Amino acid sequence: MAEVGQFSVGDDGHATRGVIVCADDFAVNASASMAIAKLARLGRVSATGAMVLSPRWVHDVALLQELRGRMDVGLHLDWTSEFALAAGHGMPLGRAMRRAVLGGFDPVQAQAVIERQLDLFEAHWHAAPDFVDGHQHVQQFAGIREALVVVLLRRYGAQAVRPYLRISRAPPGMADVKGRVIAWMGANALESIASSSYIKRSTNLIGIYNFEGGPRRYEELMTRWLALAPAGAILMCHPAQAAEPDDEIGNARAQEYVYLAGDAFAHALQQAGVVVKRGCEVLAPLKSARD
Repeated sequence: MAEVGQFSVGDDGHATRGVIVCADDFAVNASASMAIAKLARLGRVSATGAMVLSPRWVHDVALLQELRGRMDVGLHLDWTSEFALAAGHGMPLGRAMRRAVLGGFDPVQAQAVIERQLDLFEAHWHAAPDFVDGHQHVQQFAGIREALVVVLLRRYGAQAVRPYLRISRAPPGMADVKGRVIAWMGANALESIASSSYIKRSTNLIGIYNFEGGPRRYEELMTRWLALAPAGAILMCHPAQAAEPDDEIGNARAQEYVYLAGDAFAHALQQAGVVVKRGCEVLAPLKSARD
């Protein structure tokens, strides 16, 4: 298979696009962690973001050890889950959105929260994250986005390979109402800050939906997402082996897992000419400010 930028040419002469398939919410519960590890072993996902404030992170990280170097493991920055509430800095999503719009988060306080979560990540993964994104896309909220770039440069600025960022913005023509709201909360601003700071990022996010409609709708959405996915995009998913009773999107997680583990997803990838890739394989390297 010959490489042509973010595209590859297969043995049959057809071009394929590399897409990062990222399973969000690793460690949110045992069922999700086990599903993500199984999908990674199958080659169906190439990245996962860890919720390190969850008490499960300390134990579930062991599920990823055999996958080290085969998938991207990143920090799923958290301000809005029950774990963030228990940690003392969290708040419901609606309140977090209002704060972001009405003046933003305090950047100094936000830096301290981000540092603590990176410390927890590194303490158990024993390496820097491959990427940073955010639970419910908080990485691009005002105050948090500025703090995040400052912290990433301070911790990893001297490294040859720095964590990349997710820009939560649907590609042109693919954004529904939810997608437009997510992007409006700061996608362009985070991209601008990251660009000026020479931080690599994926600028297209697919997989945005309202977690409703059942298995048939998810399969139809996936067919469309893959058909229109730009090379280097992130396809986010939220799989779990079973629906946990206290998980508000538990049913959607379970149906996603069944689809992603099955033949239908493999066929959809092939039909769309999409290959599951890691970020280092599809995101172009950036020069540093010193170059």
